[in-house]
Amino acid sequence: MIVKGIKTRKILPPKDDLLSVIKESIFEIKEKSIIVVTSKVVSIWQGKCIKIDKSVNKEELIKKESDFYIDAQNVPMAGKIMLTIRDNILIPTSGIDESNANGYYILWPEKPFSVAKEIYNFIKKIYKIKNFGVIISDSHTMPLRTGIMGIGLAYYGFYPLRDYRGKKDIFGRELKMSQTNIVDSLAASAVYIMGEGNEQMPLAVIEDVGDVDFIEKDFYKIDPLKISIDEDIYSPLLKSVKWQKREK
Repeated sequence: MIVKGIKTRKILPPKDDLLSVIKESIFEIKEKSIIVVTSKVVSIWQGKCIKIDKSVNKEELIKKESDFYIDAQNVPMAGKIMLTIRDNILIPTSGIDESNANGYYILWPEKPFSVAKEIYNFIKKIYKIKNFGVIISDSHTMPLRTGIMGIGLAYYGFYPLRDYRGKKDIFGRELKMSQTNIVDSLAASAVYIMGEGNEQMPLAVIEDVGDVDFIEKDFYKIDPLKISIDEDIYSPLLKSVKWQKREK
């Protein structure tokens, strides 16, 4: 597998044209590649940016952008970090970011699956390729581990899992549960290359990804990656705290 970070011009909040940046920064895309786009530049493209000033209460903004949240005083680093659930993803601060934002709060993108499909259709038209995929990525933390890694918020153009159930391991034991999460695995490798500082690489192209089923299908309504809190193996932890639901 080859992961290439793509350096671009600065994509400037509060609004900028992502598609023109893709066209001017990527000269060729090979068949069976995965294009990874960081969620921040998607949000800038959508204009999902709020100027940081005294009139904006960040804690209230986080609550508004979340589906569920835990009050800041109950989370370490109170006043800086809140623990939230957004779009069935456990994520700090509803995904709101201030880094590389030039004085703005950058919110999570709206309808990221629709965005992934729009980017996919644009790439298909411009680069004349048939079998490829798109991932909208973001940085994430993992419980009980220091540091951040990448995850995928949305995807299009390929099936998100590699299913080993019913197959045998090297000793002939039948596998009962194993499925590889292709989306987050590839997003993690891309985010590592794209970086978190001044690398200025909000795009990545992954080539030679191996056994991926490229298919044009909308998985937004039935996302095979999503699992309910009740079914999750971490359910005892997730349900042991009092989540507050965002007021509509």
